[in-house]
Amino acid sequence: MASSRWTQLVRQFSSSTSRAGKLVQAPIQLYGVEGRYATALYSAATKQSKLEAVEKELSSLQTELQKNSKLLEFLADPSQKKNQKRETIEGWMKQRSFSDLTMNLFVTMAENGRMNKTQQVLSSFSKLMSAHRGEVTCSVVTAKPLDEESSKELKAALQGFLKKGQTLQLFTQVDPSLIGGMTVTIGDRFVDMSMKSRIKTYTNLIKAAV
Repeated sequence: MASSRWTQLVRQFSSSTSRAGKLVQAPIQLYGVEGRYATALYSAATKQSKLEAVEKELSSLQTELQKNSKLLEFLADPSQKKNQKRETIEGWMKQRSFSDLTMNLFVTMAENGRMNKTQQVLSSFSKLMSAHRGEVTCSVVTAKPLDEESSKELKAALQGFLKKGQTLQLFTQVDPSLIGGMTVTIGDRFVDMSMKSRIKTYTNLIKAAV
């Protein structure tokens, strides 16, 4: 049943997508409903050489949802009828001359009762485009703000994780609860080098020994 719905979703994007056969392989594999929708859109847009255009449209929608909380609540509200959501999002996109690719995706989501996944789909597509450009997102959380020298050393060390052609997108955050050290998330890798984690480990060892 799920496979049948997935096949139907892909075919509904456009006649050219339906005729093309296999999906274009995405730069990274995403999971969940939002991942499948985003990947299908990525594939369809790639085949029609409209990746950047679709990305701009989704960015415009993201901006609108950030400003218009009522629209976001309406799309996420399960009590609202599917056809009302479809008409609303379709009308909004037509007014802004959105491409059929983007419009068909969200019309399909509305018909399948998946408009509550809008934010997640937008985020998933953004991840695909980031990977498409060879960007590797890295999130570093430290107990205290890094000084300039430490920041440079950190960036230099993280460059070692990258492959040829990839670029680092570094985001830093401060969390005093870590006490000391840091946590690093780069791609699908996570390393916890915080003092908080060490203390927890030692505490568990002491408890186990008692």
